[in-house]
Amino acid sequence: MKRENEFAVGIVVIAALALVVVGALWLSGAHLGKAEATYTARFRTVGGLGVGSPVVLRGVRVGRIEAIRLAPGNWVEADLKIYAGVTIPEKPAVIAASASLFGEWAATLTSSEPPPADPNIRQDLAAAQAAGGGKWPGATLPDIGQLTAQASRIATDIGTVAARVQTAFDSQAVSDLRRSIRDFGLIADRLVQVTNEQADVIGNVGSNLRRGSEVLADAAGDLHATLGRVDSATNQGQLATILNNTAAVSTDLRTASQDLRSLMGAANRNQESLVRVLVAADTVLSRIANRSGTLGLLVADSTLYRESALTMIQLRQLLSDIQANPRKYFTFSVF
Repeated sequence: MKRENEFAVGIVVIAALALVVVGALWLSGAHLGKAEATYTARFRTVGGLGVGSPVVLRGVRVGRIEAIRLAPGNWVEADLKIYAGVTIPEKPAVIAASASLFGEWAATLTSSEPPPADPNIRQDLAAAQAAGGGKWPGATLPDIGQLTAQASRIATDIGTVAARVQTAFDSQAVSDLRRSIRDFGLIADRLVQVTNEQADVIGNVGSNLRRGSEVLADAAGDLHATLGRVDSATNQGQLATILNNTAAVSTDLRTASQDLRSLMGAANRNQESLVRVLVAADTVLSRIANRSGTLGLLVADSTLYRESALTMIQLRQLLSDIQANPRKYFTFSVF
């Protein structure tokens, strides 16, 4: 009976030890019988990340933090042990962030292509990538405490601003604000009126442009018709006839110009004779005007006119008498 009790106690002790070992291995995240790969990530700060913190990929635990150490250049390096069979992103990056409200941190595997939307994370990853050395770039998100402290500072600043606004925003400011709003409404009405007027002007301009385009279209149609007539005239030989007639007229004009040039040359050659003739004619006219010479006396004296008129009267009377009494002036005898 005593031996059976000892045997039971031994079995319980062995089971307890096995349970402790299994629990320790489970808590440490060890994978027995599977090869694990170790990678190094570079951070400026790791925040609350520590040895044994989980490494997750799309929310699934794929490894743990093996070691954390300081590195030259104010960097912090963390060794990540990744389980076998895990497919690493093509361009991996590590983001350390708080995993819960109780201070637990985790390293999240992600891809740096495309880059994260957060500009601070993108800047930290670019700086870690530029350091080189074949290590994964890493960035750290602020934890809840930092966010709470920042929110507290923001709330304090908002309270200060609100107090200042409350101090400055008295009844006079309210009255000024109302007046400004009313003036703004008047300005808005005026802008609407001006906009409507400009819309009418633009409409008139559009109408004018439409009429202008119609006139231009009519002109284009007339030009098209004219070109068609010119083309038909060219095909029927009328244009060639017009050009030939124009050439003939140009030849005649050239001949007339040559004749006129010859006439002007002859006039130039006989210029002295023409001058002498004109001088002589001027002399004759001057003597007539001065009543000298026969023509001058005839022009100036009216006696010749009266005598000529009297002679014509007498001649008319003589002809009448001859017609009335021809035997008085003529005698005819046959034998």
